[in-house]
Amino acid sequence: MTRKHAVRHPRRRFQLAETGNTSVTDPNPEGATGASETILIYAPVPLHRAAGGGYLMEDQACNGLRLWAENFERVIVMHPLSPEAPPPAWVPVERIGPALSRIEIVALPMAYRPDVFLRSLGAVRRQIRELISRADYLGFSIGGLFGDWGSVGALEAHRMGRPFYVWTDRVESEVVRRTAESAAVWRHRLRARLTHVPMARLERHIIRRAALGLFHGRDTYDTYSPFSRAPELVHDIHIGREDHIPAERLAAKIAAAQSGSGPLEIVYLGRAAAMKGPFDWVATLERLAAAGVDFRATWLGDGPDHEALVARINAASLAGRVSAPGFTRDRAEVLEALRRAHLLLFCHKTPESPRCLIEALISGTPIIGYGSAFPRDLVASHGGGLFVEPGDVEGLARMVESLAMNRERLARLIGSAAQDGAPFTDEEVFRHRAELIKRYLGNKASASAHGGPLSARVA
Repeated sequence: MTRKHAVRHPRRRFQLAETGNTSVTDPNPEGATGASETILIYAPVPLHRAAGGGYLMEDQACNGLRLWAENFERVIVMHPLSPEAPPPAWVPVERIGPALSRIEIVALPMAYRPDVFLRSLGAVRRQIRELISRADYLGFSIGGLFGDWGSVGALEAHRMGRPFYVWTDRVESEVVRRTAESAAVWRHRLRARLTHVPMARLERHIIRRAALGLFHGRDTYDTYSPFSRAPELVHDIHIGREDHIPAERLAAKIAAAQSGSGPLEIVYLGRAAAMKGPFDWVATLERLAAAGVDFRATWLGDGPDHEALVARINAASLAGRVSAPGFTRDRAEVLEALRRAHLLLFCHKTPESPRCLIEALISGTPIIGYGSAFPRDLVASHGGGLFVEPGDVEGLARMVESLAMNRERLARLIGSAAQDGAPFTDEEVFRHRAELIKRYLGNKASASAHGGPLSARVA
């Protein structure tokens, strides 16, 4: 796909400099003007130090910064800096490409412990205020309590009389509340019980003061929109048009499903963590096996519960037909697994907006699992998914079994899924978000005074 920058500058080699906790690109790249449009963003995806110097960032976060730079002349982005070893998907920030010459990366301390947060707060507040003074547009991802520099930045912008937008992709306080009920370690349960209520109050306090609320997915939109003066339903994806299943491959997939030959192919893509419901997923497959359904299933992704997931698969005597190989770095391999599958089976337990559901749809793979506002909204146009109430393992197993027995219905779902996924591309959703930001925050005086809610719009 040909990618175009909104503003072009001569290419200049990216140089990384450090000042305290801050890593920056050249603050005045060749070609930049004093009248440039600069956006300041806080993103909670952590940076990691590279062994040879410089920084590592999640590959999809690199793509996000490239896309922000296509819509704004300059980008300043703040990330927490993790002292731990990087996960497999973290890559050098140079992956961003030529647009990196117009991006300034600021590393903030990782401060999720209360004592570390309080010690860092004064210096980071001053640092954020200085960055705010240099930007035309301000946006903060919020969700948390101690160590949530996005909330700190939003409050500083409010004190300075600057309009800002907030971004959420899950209902963090609700995730923490459910952790209080399910965490295996008692200290984690105690901390969750103590923090989820003030966390929810802080979320609402900040959202009420934001000039714009960008809420990723219907679950977060439905939760937060009543508190926002200008709520917008948006999406966050990293899928190019070239990632969509080709028409000839889709036709072959539908025909193969109609033939009814071979086992039912099931996939899931994501972290093996409690909020993703890995043990409900295995329990569903266990019931399919007991019902005599011929299937093969794969969980792609690692996480804190990965070893327990593998043990549960083995305990259920499913090792011959269910695999959990862990994290897969190869993007082409992930897309191939999604395209090959007849359905994506999911058991999400918290209100969030997982990208894997959209990635399945663009692969012509129906989404079958626990219902909530987000997946239902994704397939509202064409019906490329089926859902049961959260926790209904028996009902979910019966639903999948019925699809295994009725391949004509499965084939129709495959076609519907591809139709529901057709509108989603990363360039379009970032362009839409940038338009909203410029509309509501472009005129600082009118943006801060704006008070009427808008109807939701899907990117």
